Amino acid sequence: MSNTASKPAPAPASFETALAELETIVATMEGGQLPLAESLTAYRRGAELLQYCQSALKDAQQQVQILERGVLKSFEPDGADAPGPGEVDEP
Repeated sequence: MSNTASKPAPAPASFETALAELETIVATMEGGQLPLAESLTAYRRGAELLQYCQSALKDAQQQVQILERGVLKSFEPDGADAPGPGEVDEP
């Protein structure tokens, strides 16, 4: 039996982990030193990681949009509502 029928690789622990692994795969493949079978396996894993990263970014973008619509207010750079240095906010 060949290696190509092995179990799928585990899902990454985080976006950062997936991105680091993807960068390693790209660098290895760009080196051009992998045999064909290993190149195909690396490509397959890279495609899985890319899909995971794109999904994570899409989820984050949706969360930001929700926050912008419901929670975040206009930024006031003059700090009119916040106590200044040395001031105490009294009830």
